[in-house]
Amino acid sequence: MNEQSLKSEKQLKTPFQGSLLKILPYAGIPVFAALLPVIRAGKPELLSLLCDELLIVFGYVLTVSDLKSKRIPNSAVLAMLAAWALIVLPQVFIDTRQSVKLLIDSAIGSAVGGGLFLLVYIISRKGLGGGDVKFMAVAGLYLGYGSILPAMFCGTLLAMLTGIALILTKKIRRQDTIPLVPFLFAGILIALYFR
Repeated sequence: MNEQSLKSEKQLKTPFQGSLLKILPYAGIPVFAALLPVIRAGKPELLSLLCDELLIVFGYVLTVSDLKSKRIPNSAVLAMLAAWALIVLPQVFIDTRQSVKLLIDSAIGSAVGGGLFLLVYIISRKGLGGGDVKFMAVAGLYLGYGSILPAMFCGTLLAMLTGIALILTKKIRRQDTIPLVPFLFAGILIALYFR
């Protein structure tokens, strides 16, 4: 191996890699799908339940991707957006009044989630990944205005605390980065539970 490939291999390693990460892609989706009825106790609307299910599945898939490669594929974010559009937009023809409220709530959630992360992305001079910005913009469509802020707060707080712990235990250095989507996904699950 040449020096260049050794450097790139070192950069891709994260403190989260290991044998558990090899199992997660196969076990996680059914586990998280089974958690949804627990997370959404009571009898939510079918549309809301379906959107939450999709958000959990896409959030999980992007979490695994971020843990493995520190990358959020644009194709996965576009698939997440397309799934939301295929579920929600036809509702305009079924129940226009309710759908317009949902679309407005979703648009505000997307603007808040994507807008705040875009602002951090610009201010931090790309210290935050562009994939994180896109993920939160689309997650805002699913969560809406009422749940996007708690999800972002919980996720970034968890990431900050984990980062501090990893620095203090010398697992990473100050200039190193950690994948953010796993923490945002945890924040989303917390927001869904308290929704």
